Amino acid sequence: MDLLPEPFRSIIAFIVVLGVLVFIHELGHYLAARWRGVHVEVFSIGFGRVIHSWTDRRGTEWRLSWLPLGGFVKLHGQEGPADATPEQRAAWREGQTFHDKPVRDRAIVVAAGPIANFLLAAVLFGGLYMTMGQPQPTASVGNVVAGSAAEQAGLRPGDRILALDGTSVTRFEQVQAHIQPRAGREVSILLRRDGQEMTLRAIPAAREEGGKTLGVLGIAGGAPEFIRMDPVSALAAGTAQTWDVTVQTLAGLWQMIAGERGTQDLGGPLRIAQLSGQVAQLGIASLVSFMAVLSVNLALINLFPIPVLDGGHLLFYAAEAIRGRPLPPRAIEYGFRAGFAVLAMLFLFATWNDLSNLGVVRWVVGLIG
Repeated sequence: MDLLPEPFRSIIAFIVVLGVLVFIHELGHYLAARWRGVHVEVFSIGFGRVIHSWTDRRGTEWRLSWLPLGGFVKLHGQEGPADATPEQRAAWREGQTFHDKPVRDRAIVVAAGPIANFLLAAVLFGGLYMTMGQPQPTASVGNVVAGSAAEQAGLRPGDRILALDGTSVTRFEQVQAHIQPRAGREVSILLRRDGQEMTLRAIPAAREEGGKTLGVLGIAGGAPEFIRMDPVSALAAGTAQTWDVTVQTLAGLWQMIAGERGTQDLGGPLRIAQLSGQVAQLGIASLVSFMAVLSVNLALINLFPIPVLDGGHLLFYAAEAIRGRPLPPRAIEYGFRAGFAVLAMLFLFATWNDLSNLGVVRWVVGLIG
């Protein structure tokens, strides 16, 4: 794909990435509906004019539409008795309508989409760990600053630090943690070079930072090692990585809400398309990893308690389970209106960020000026 010129590479990569994520998301809804006995009328990837469609033996119409910015699954009887036309009510299949199912079954069908995206991320990460290997941090030296304490002590790029003052280290972060409080104090460094172990002695230089004096050797960490894993261990590690990405994403979002972090990182379809093209150029492993992270983000976005999204539906079902009956139609209608307004504002804001990052806004301002 790196042989394709821009913007074709970004467009194709964007279609592939978004198509896979949306398909898996809607497949989760579809399989859960089948499991809970709800007939699925339409399974569509994309919106707008239909490029190709076919109907399976269960009566589900599968569509591929020209605008690849999402997709949907249309459940039988999803509109409910109050909103259905006489023709729709006459065509309902007894026992297979969505609105007739218990609130638990409806919640399962709705939650299955985001769950499928979480599972996809775990499988993609696990597949990478099985084939390419899981990146393992090391205590190797990647670069030595000229004139630094490390160079004076004789450290070289490629050295593998084994212990500091008799304390074993396996990660570069452990090296930093040991060196920083030892400014001006001699440190014994046990390392491996060209298969042989040796001991060097260095005196970390002092650097003032944030009102504190920190010890600095003047080295940068080396590249991580990739270790292939068996299928079970890879899936477990992929699940753990999915959880880590989820926690980091939610933490970043909270920092934006609390004002601790700028909102310029909030992007939309244009940013995803741009990044898709850039990541695709780095190779299939980078693209798969990018898809896994996006899958987690798609799952989280859909779980936000905003009406119109899956999380909003789950919020209504939770209220129905507590009250013992559905919310009043007017409350649901107002909720969907408010949810649509919130999504529209978020989309506009994300698109503005995308255009700003792409330089379009500066270009327009320059023309006006």
